[in-house]
Amino acid sequence: MDSQVNVSTVLMLKGLNFSSESVFPAFLFSTLSYLIILFCNLMLMLTIVLNKALHQPMYLILLNLPINDLTGSSAVFSQIIKETLTNSGTIQYSTCVTQAFFIHIYATGSVLILTAMSYDRYIAICCPLQYNAVMTNAHIMKLITAVWLTCFILIGVLFYMLLRLPRCRSEISNTYCDNPTLLTLVCADTSINNVYGLVIVAVTQLFANGMILYTYLQILVTCFRSKSPDTKAKALQTCATHLTVFLLLECFGLFTIISYRLQHISTHFRRFLGLMALIFPPALNPIIYGLKTKDIRETIIHSLRKKINNF
Repeated sequence: MDSQVNVSTVLMLKGLNFSSESVFPAFLFSTLSYLIILFCNLMLMLTIVLNKALHQPMYLILLNLPINDLTGSSAVFSQIIKETLTNSGTIQYSTCVTQAFFIHIYATGSVLILTAMSYDRYIAICCPLQYNAVMTNAHIMKLITAVWLTCFILIGVLFYMLLRLPRCRSEISNTYCDNPTLLTLVCADTSINNVYGLVIVAVTQLFANGMILYTYLQILVTCFRSKSPDTKAKALQTCATHLTVFLLLECFGLFTIISYRLQHISTHFRRFLGLMALIFPPALNPIIYGLKTKDIRETIIHSLRKKINNF
């Protein structure tokens, strides 16, 4: 191991080593994937923002999900598309850190936003008479602010701890930059960083899973006690949509985290898992919500019909 401190501002990016035959397919795949993510999330955002009927607590909290998804996917795809065009095999250290920072903001934000949405559904279904009194605009703003503030504080501390350490390597073996990859460049003891990283994951996962498990158990009990079949069906459909998105995120996210801790897992498989965690949830979340949430689906269909008729 080289113990000499490396102050180079340029890193070698070995995870995106394209052959001449694979450049065009890689560029096509990455560009189309990003355009699909961009289109679907912008459509969901504009649908909520431009329709006053959707200016309700549930949708105002949901609005943060496509914003967060675009943050994570833009951080990844901007670098991948640039690399497929230039095939330089390098990345600026500052760019790498920025990309990693926003990828971790995306990962933490996704969990906390979905947790906030489960809280909203719990109040709406289990305490409907108190819903309007509890979920006021001021309360929603506090909830959304708390989500983003928690993300930036947790991830800010994580990267402060990273940046204070000296580097003695300059080769990135992943397809994108993240905290575990950046720690491989360090030539000092990283045990505190690893412990803090694991604590963040453990605390957010325990909080999110505990909150969602409790709220949805309460929702299921309330639904099965309800004598109104319409109320029961609507509540269960909303919950099924939310749980689908949450489980999708959890599966990809946890598999990626675990893959870093298991040394015998193939590097290529680890890269594949990491990319899928950043491609599939941002692409599927707006589609799932658009198709499964009646108010959003009907609003999109109405808007499209209006534009077609005007055309």
